[in-house]
Amino acid sequence: MERRSTKFTLSLLLATLVAVTIFAVEAKGLGNSDSQPELSTPLEPLRPGVAEGQLFDELDVHNQLRKAALLDYTVLRTYRVVDLKGKVHAEEVGQMEFRAPDQKSFVVRSEEGSGVIRRMALKPLISSEIETAVGKQHHDSAISPANYSLDLLGEQQVGPYHCFVAQAVPKRKDKYLFEGKLWIDVDDYAVVRIEGQPAKKLSFWIERADFVRQYQKVDGFWLPEKDQTLVQVRLYGKKLLTIDHQDYVVNAGALKKQATTSTQEARARAIVGAN
Repeated sequence: MERRSTKFTLSLLLATLVAVTIFAVEAKGLGNSDSQPELSTPLEPLRPGVAEGQLFDELDVHNQLRKAALLDYTVLRTYRVVDLKGKVHAEEVGQMEFRAPDQKSFVVRSEEGSGVIRRMALKPLISSEIETAVGKQHHDSAISPANYSLDLLGEQQVGPYHCFVAQAVPKRKDKYLFEGKLWIDVDDYAVVRIEGQPAKKLSFWIERADFVRQYQKVDGFWLPEKDQTLVQVRLYGKKLLTIDHQDYVVNAGALKKQATTSTQEARARAIVGAN
């Protein structure tokens, strides 16, 4: 009975953590975890003329343009809870589908590991993302002047992307905000990477939570590539939540609809011409 109670308590803590994490990093994270390597490229001086206000303005403008152009996508998601030795406690694999402006759905493909952790942590995390997309839950976690100030640190290469680097300082103690670093692509003004911790302690049981979110550019859109959240749980030690985002297909539904419409219009013109 004690063993089952321990598993149940840990699952509740993980559920709290991952639900909060998805809001914090969905703002367009977490850092310096034992399993997440440091960036190896050196920090370079910031080019002249770049200011906090400019970064916020450019982020907002470019995000709005990308949002208007992103009509749909599908992505294969793999959610895992593991220990630091690599043992998988629970895994959920499925396809997430997005349809503009705010519809998301998730179809499970496979499940492994603890049913308790999947039911109490992973499934609520997926449901929270879907409900947030349609506005059933709302938390103002946007990277904006209302929520953050930015301390510009310099520039750095992150894989193929050259980025501005900024320290993000939350303007209030809110568990849906984070404190940490941002990497912003110098050309697209898109967030490439976030590292940090929740701006407010999550609970007595969670002593520390560090996260990293990495983005990738897919057909001109910046979409999540990998999430890692390392949590230090009182009495239970460290646990790691990872989310891998693979095999994106972007705007396929919109292109198919456009092709169907064009075919129908061509047939209509042919019929009119024949008459």
